[in-house]
Amino acid sequence: MLLTALCLTLVVFFLTNLAPSLERVAKTQIGARVSDAEVESWLNRNGYGGPMLARYGEWLGVMPGWTSAAEDGGLAAGRCLGDTAAEAGAPRYCGVLQGDWGTSTVFRDEVATIIARSLALTGKLMLWVLVVMVPGALVIGVLSGMREGSRTDRGLSTLSILSTATPEYVSGVVFIAVFASSAVGLRWFNGSATSAMEQATFTNFTLPVMTIALYGMGYIARMTRASMAEVMTSQYIRTARLKGVSFRALVLRHALRNALIAPFTVIMLQIPWILNGVVIVETLFNYKGFGWTLVQAASNNDIELLLGVSVVSVIVVLLTQLISDLGYVYLNPRIRIS
Repeated sequence: MLLTALCLTLVVFFLTNLAPSLERVAKTQIGARVSDAEVESWLNRNGYGGPMLARYGEWLGVMPGWTSAAEDGGLAAGRCLGDTAAEAGAPRYCGVLQGDWGTSTVFRDEVATIIARSLALTGKLMLWVLVVMVPGALVIGVLSGMREGSRTDRGLSTLSILSTATPEYVSGVVFIAVFASSAVGLRWFNGSATSAMEQATFTNFTLPVMTIALYGMGYIARMTRASMAEVMTSQYIRTARLKGVSFRALVLRHALRNALIAPFTVIMLQIPWILNGVVIVETLFNYKGFGWTLVQAASNNDIELLLGVSVVSVIVVLLTQLISDLGYVYLNPRIRIS
């Protein structure tokens, strides 16, 4: 897992530190009408002028983050010195491992502070999405799978397919037009979730939550339905029926736990998607969470912030996959770790 994280961060670091990107960063900081020599001088002073692998080591915190005047034959330079070239008091190592994620060139704030704030906002959104999405999807999937081929199954399966086939930007716009604008007349909710960043209410938080929840609900419901239908046709379920076990006890005591093994993995995989895939929803509802921060970092070529967001995304994906594998082993006793 650690090797995977290192490889992914190296790829992201390489892509964000290409020469054209670094040149744009320098020109946004010192002015668009500057010479190539001034751009190169700024890059060298701020730690962007060395070899790619050396700069990756500096950013990671395993290599010294600045060179002294004696070593360089001129002014001291490096990412650890900040805006000044003073060597006194500057840390020798100032990378991610030391807790120094750098400074955002757009927001003029510490990257760690920005990411912590945006993660808290998206975490609040993620919590309510999961509260709505997971129980609803499981109920729909179980009801469909209990009686495969029935009218209930066909109706709920159709709704699940429609919700999955409808992108968030379509359902979000429809929700705003119907429930938050004067076009239809149902002004029940707010079309913007900006006020929800301070205090989430039913009025300002319902539309973004429902927009995300409906899209993921259909996929989880379809997986639950397929798993439930397979369990209901298994041999031990038939045996329980022949022994006279009631249908309610059959579903709740025997079928439900085995049917939830596959959906558990799907639910865990929804967490990285909610964290990174809500870019459109957060932008649409002007909710400045993790996805909105990712858009701002990418569109403004904010290298340090983009790297920080990418590292957090990699960590979340790897952790959710680990939890998913451990949970699968717990739910399925037939799997053992040697």
